[in-house]
Amino acid sequence: MSGALDTLADAAGGVLRKKGRRGQLDERYAAYKDVWVFVEHDRGVLHPVSLELLGKGRALADTLGVELAGVVIGPADEATRGFCSKAFHYGADLCYFVADDILTHYRNQPYTHALTGLVNTFQPEVLLLGATTQGRDLAGSVATTLLTGLTADCTGLEIDPEDRSLLSSRPTFGGSLMCTIVNLHTRPQMATARPRVFPVPEPDLSRQGRIIEHPLSMGEDEVVTKVLDFIPDKHTDKPQLAFANYIVSGGRGMGSAENFELVFDLARALGAEVGASRPVTHAGWVDAERQVGQSGKTVRPRLYIAAGISGAVQHRVGMEGADVTVAINNDANAPVFGFSNYALVGNALELLPALTASFKKHLSVLMDLPGQGAGEKKE
Repeated sequence: MSGALDTLADAAGGVLRKKGRRGQLDERYAAYKDVWVFVEHDRGVLHPVSLELLGKGRALADTLGVELAGVVIGPADEATRGFCSKAFHYGADLCYFVADDILTHYRNQPYTHALTGLVNTFQPEVLLLGATTQGRDLAGSVATTLLTGLTADCTGLEIDPEDRSLLSSRPTFGGSLMCTIVNLHTRPQMATARPRVFPVPEPDLSRQGRIIEHPLSMGEDEVVTKVLDFIPDKHTDKPQLAFANYIVSGGRGMGSAENFELVFDLARALGAEVGASRPVTHAGWVDAERQVGQSGKTVRPRLYIAAGISGAVQHRVGMEGADVTVAINNDANAPVFGFSNYALVGNALELLPALTASFKKHLSVLMDLPGQGAGEKKE
């Protein structure tokens, strides 16, 4: 990968030559090593993005020839300590553990203090966090405090074997181009990655590791913000695109909000979630929570059906992790066909009703439930 990223074609002779990089790593960072993954949790629930990053972190650590460490910060209880064991099962060699009742609820100030304290003491080479509400808030604060670089919302993470640089890839210019960012001056090299960008590795329940405990060294009177109460979100019916196994998405090619109902019809027949491209959400046809893409949700379903979607980079980076992709478009040269498993060239307004009827027929026979959808399958 690094060869493709770091070479330029000589216009005259077509010869590839190495592009010179500016800057050199400060000597004070020479001792920094190991890959760290921040293990995110909230109210006793582990966020799946941490498991995804542990899998990717394991690959990065193996390439660098170093250890993979999980970082667990939270209240002083057995449930929090249990997240260290979970990190070991998913690839970590060790776990840094900061436990204090001040850390019961996520607050930027004490969590930043805890994580920067760990970094300054144990000096990691790479630090990864999930691009979640909590992860984004913490990563920006930690990077600013440490005066190091941070690449946000990455869709690719690799190591350049020549200089051990972390190659952090993400779309740019509204998703029309891909760029790779390299931090050549400081350590740790920090990046956040969206949920569902990387697969969750298979756990090894026999794996164990060592836990290194570190004090918070901060009192409650030093924390500016206070948690007075927790009010759960009442809107529990929001789309859960990031964790859906089946998704039917529609694009601008559907023509109108009325026509977009055909996408919902097929989704209901399959027991699937409904997704959409950016132009659709911007037009107000569906809620912004349903947008798939760089500026929307990243998904990794078993089946992704894209109807009337051209396949721009901005949308592709949000769904290219799907196991099977079926594209419907009346333009045989649409980019979406270049990364789809099945291509249906035709009018989505005609093909979607036909697919809905066909799926209903076959699924009702399969489940012995006439007229029912995939979401009501018998055990």
